[in-house]
Amino acid sequence: MFEQLLYELPVYLLTGAFVGFAAGLLGIGGGLIIVPVLTTAFVYFLDTEHIVHLAIGTSLATILITSLSSVKAHHGHGAVRWDIVKLLVLGVLLGAFFGGWSSQFFSSSVLGMIFGILEVLIAINMLLAFKPNPQRELPGLPGNTLAGGLIGSLASLVGIGGGTLTTPYLVWNNISMHQAIATSAAVSLPVALAGSIGFILGGIEAQNLPAYSTGYIYWPAFAGIVLASVFTAPLGARLAHQLPVKTLKRVFGVFLLILASKMLFFS
Repeated sequence: MFEQLLYELPVYLLTGAFVGFAAGLLGIGGGLIIVPVLTTAFVYFLDTEHIVHLAIGTSLATILITSLSSVKAHHGHGAVRWDIVKLLVLGVLLGAFFGGWSSQFFSSSVLGMIFGILEVLIAINMLLAFKPNPQRELPGLPGNTLAGGLIGSLASLVGIGGGTLTTPYLVWNNISMHQAIATSAAVSLPVALAGSIGFILGGIEAQNLPAYSTGYIYWPAFAGIVLASVFTAPLGARLAHQLPVKTLKRVFGVFLLILASKMLFFS
């Protein structure tokens, strides 16, 4: 078993290095990269029928640590809007837990189709740079709680951090791109925490799980990804504050299209 872990670890380390950089740069949790890589790797490394659930659950757990490193870097630049995080956090926590726990009852292909269509719409908005209504502002606590619930549940269901949905939501409400990315990284924390707990509880009684797993979280993959990502997330965050807003929007839009294609065609 130990020899097999030596083969697995380089895959997880390389994945973590790239994921950390992407999380810092774009305020995303990295599930787009983690889930497909782990799904592929687990086919070769693990003898279980729970590959997809383990990939998603492990992804959420790693995002918790990746986001901490990214948030610290963004907070150092004074870009995190903690007042907005407070408005969203209750809905995000409830939604993410429900999404993580209930994902075991959903078809991955149906979820992928719904989420992929949603991501295409958001990406088009980012790439075409539609101007939000200048009078639009963030809603109050009830509206943000509802928005946070939707963000948390969808993000948790597919194993990504909350930034993929939170960033366009904030930009649509006239929050600057740099603040939206930084704040979205902070929102990924409660998504990852509650979603991970949901996946642990959802898989705690599952049969034929691999060694070194708790529910649907596989700890060797978690450790490898986290070890590398904590070093590269600050590099991405630093670059995010040096790039112009228009460039960030285009990068984020292309990133969302890649995510959409994965969800639509490879789920």
